[in-house]
Amino acid sequence: MSLPAIRVSALTKRYGGLQALAGVDLEIRQGEFFGLLGPNGAGKTTLISALAGLVRPDGGRLEVMGHDVVADYRQARRALGVVPQELVFDPFFSVRELLRIQAGYFGLRADAWIDEILEGLGLTAKANVNMRALSGGMKRRVLVAQALVHRPPVIVLDEPTAGVDVELRQGLWQFVRKLNEAGHTIVLTTHYLEEAETLCGRIAMLKSGRVVALDTTANLLERFATHTLHTRLAQPQIGVALGGRADEDGWVDFAFDQFAEVEVLLARLREAGAGLQEMRLGEPDLERVFVEVMQRA
Repeated sequence: MSLPAIRVSALTKRYGGLQALAGVDLEIRQGEFFGLLGPNGAGKTTLISALAGLVRPDGGRLEVMGHDVVADYRQARRALGVVPQELVFDPFFSVRELLRIQAGYFGLRADAWIDEILEGLGLTAKANVNMRALSGGMKRRVLVAQALVHRPPVIVLDEPTAGVDVELRQGLWQFVRKLNEAGHTIVLTTHYLEEAETLCGRIAMLKSGRVVALDTTANLLERFATHTLHTRLAQPQIGVALGGRADEDGWVDFAFDQFAEVEVLLARLREAGAGLQEMRLGEPDLERVFVEVMQRA
């Protein structure tokens, strides 16, 4: 049995009166595309910072590819590539110069691999452009390239598509999928839950420094999410009075678990004179799962 790509055991971290991590236990297998989700302040960034050696935990243990992050920092760091949430860059170098410097930190000359990364991320035309002249989306791509330049087996993406337009986002995910198919372990944090639902095979949800849900994406959708009956009503206030939830587009949504409940919902709307004009059924999605898990937690 192979070592886990990441192993987190009883991890704790406190900042003054704030308990950022409260005993996190987590294992991520090699080759997984894993989602790490949670509201702001849940502890995701603290956990990633601890993995990268930027934060010293108060207790517990962290391993990357079997290397202890504290005791064997050099090997643990070599096995990990982190794409940070913030746009941090050196304004005095071109894209290619920056990637060569990053490779040099690990004692590598990687010009052929740098060319491959630039091509994969759509940066070839910007290779000799100064970092200051790039758009925000292009700078974020360079951060991804920096994290990959030493060919780490484990890659952590912390909100990689924040502020990135649709075309750049699709190109990024296409490249990251190829890396995952080639055997790289990918750990993703994102507030775009549809991305996590599409990409991630397993998901952990954090709240207040604790793991409150951990399962395959399919199992989470099956266990927690409800179906939705979307209705457009002549009298939407009646639908709301009957337990529906109005959205900003004028639809009233009713949650249900069994399809037999739809007949009852429609009968109640008809008897109340709500005036059903249009309807459609919605499948469970990760956003509803997330909301339900957080409420239960």
